[in-house]
Amino acid sequence: MALSHVNDPDLGRSLIELGMIENIAIDGKKVSFDLVLTTPACPMKKKMSEDCTNAIHELVDREAEVVINLTSRQVEQPDPHDLVPGVKNVIVVASGKGGVGKSTVAANLAVALAKTGASVGLIDADIYGPSVPIMFNVSQEDVYGVEVDGKTYMAPIERYGIKLMSIGFLVDPDKALAWRGPMASNALKQLCTETYWGEIDYLVVDMPPGTGDVQLTLAHTLPVTGAIIVSTPQQVALADVVRGVELFQNPGMEIPVLGFVENMSYFTPAELPDHKYYIFGKEGCKRLAEQMNVPLLGEIPLVQCIAESGDNGHPVALMSDEERPESKAFLAMAQNTIREICKINNK
Repeated sequence: MALSHVNDPDLGRSLIELGMIENIAIDGKKVSFDLVLTTPACPMKKKMSEDCTNAIHELVDREAEVVINLTSRQVEQPDPHDLVPGVKNVIVVASGKGGVGKSTVAANLAVALAKTGASVGLIDADIYGPSVPIMFNVSQEDVYGVEVDGKTYMAPIERYGIKLMSIGFLVDPDKALAWRGPMASNALKQLCTETYWGEIDYLVVDMPPGTGDVQLTLAHTLPVTGAIIVSTPQQVALADVVRGVELFQNPGMEIPVLGFVENMSYFTPAELPDHKYYIFGKEGCKRLAEQMNVPLLGEIPLVQCIAESGDNGHPVALMSDEERPESKAFLAMAQNTIREICKINNK
């Protein structure tokens, strides 16, 4: 079969072997089939479609009419008692320490994933410092209940096509949360399991910094697909990245690390767009990623517009490349993330 010669570009295995070709039909010179993706936003779907068409033309008939139906299937989660039905992939965005721009990365990742055509949700699990209400300009929104199958859930707030849930929607923003660990953990469980997410491809979870109760709670509450760890290039921040990797690889968690994101990677002045100044060090995350055999998903520049866009409630990833070249970095990060998730789901 011609299609047995077509491989997944990332996995290096035949699409037939991976079970990604279904419902083949031949009618004269017309050949049609389903190409089943692990996610509808797979960044390699165009290449795989072209490779399938080329294989049929080269090995079967150059005049064949090839019709490919791109589809996807929900990946079964390992936990049969999944508490978030309809959610296909859960991505946690974490950091070993605060101040590295984790929430900015999480917000723009969600936006960039949605721009690929995927359905996306975002949980603000940073219980003590929720930022999603500000970064999406929804601070004044109220959460309402919705009844599904006789049970009342919280309805997420939608903005820019993304479903949002944050503790910031439920508490007074001007008062500090003086909660001990168990209280914070219980609040996180409610955000995750008592919100009606519907059918979504990716649920991005903005974690609080560190390696404490909330992180452990999340690991035992959600069927996490993988974790992204955010850091700056500084050595002091990278030391915490190592601890973050160890946390997720702990036998009690065993969460795959999708990769690292280096934030504030370099500074490029607007008047000197071809210049890069490595204020916090150069390629620290890249070297650590190579040492730990972990992918480097993206390098995000240190530019004023990224911070301002978050403060204004309009994440920079919403803008086109022409409006803001910095949005390219977040789109590339999202595409790399999707690629790593495809690898995990195909194992």
